[in-house]
Amino acid sequence: MSAAKVEVREIRKTFGNVDALRGASLAIGQGEITAIVGDNGAGKSTLVKCITGLNRPDSGEILIDGSPVHFNSPKDARNFGIETVYQDLALCDQLSVWQNLYLDRELTRGFGPMQLLRRKQMRTEAHRLVSDLAVNVPHVTQPVKRLSGGQRQAVAIARGVMWARGMIVLDEPTAALGLRETAQVEALIKRVVAAGQTVLIVTHNFEQVKRLSSQVWVMRAGSVVAGVRTADVTGEEIVGLVTGAIGAV
Repeated sequence: MSAAKVEVREIRKTFGNVDALRGASLAIGQGEITAIVGDNGAGKSTLVKCITGLNRPDSGEILIDGSPVHFNSPKDARNFGIETVYQDLALCDQLSVWQNLYLDRELTRGFGPMQLLRRKQMRTEAHRLVSDLAVNVPHVTQPVKRLSGGQRQAVAIARGVMWARGMIVLDEPTAALGLRETAQVEALIKRVVAAGQTVLIVTHNFEQVKRLSSQVWVMRAGSVVAGVRTADVTGEEIVGLVTGAIGAV
C-alpha cells in the first residue's frame, strides 16, 4: 500500500449501551482509492463520521501524514483538507453549478461590510475545474435542479476536488444512479485520483469496489476485521469477509 495519508488507530465510540466502534484501525494510502465495506450496522458510517469530524471518538487516535489530529467539527476536518460528499449531496437546487461549488466559500473583494462577490472569477474558475475534470454539465451557470442525478453527483464530487487538500470521502457515490450515470461518475473518480487526490469510498457495491479501489477494509460489528489489496481478492471473497463466511485476515 502507498504511504498512509490517514491512519485510524483503535477508535472506540459508544452511543448509550451500543458499542458502535470497538477499537477500529485502518490506513488510507496516499494517492489511491480505499474502500470501506460492511453490512448495515457494521460501523462504517460511525467510523467515517469520526474521520470527518461529525463524531468525536471516545478513545483512539486519527493521524494525518503521521501526526495526530483532533476534530471537534466537520470544519476542523476541512481545515485539514478532508472534504466529504454525502449520499444526499447537500446541493442547493435553486443555485447554479458555480454557486454550489463556492457555497459558503465565496470569493469576495473589499473590506468589512462593503465586500462584493467576485462573480466573474468564480464562474471562470468553476468552468476551468469542470473542464479539467471532464464533468458532463451543460454550463456552470445552469441551475442544479435541471441536472440529472449523475450530473448532480459529479458537481458534488467536483466541489470536493476544488477544496480538498488531503482526502475526499465519498459516501455511497452511485447508490441512486443508473448504470450509465454510474459509469460516468466512476470515470470522474478515476480522473480525480489520477490528478493526485486520495479518495475514501464507503459503499455496498462490491463490484464497484473491485473496479475502483486499490485497498479494501472490511468492517463487522464495529471492528475492522480485514484489510486486503483489492487485486488479491475476488468479489465473492469480499462478500465472504463481510458475512463472516471467511475469517478475519
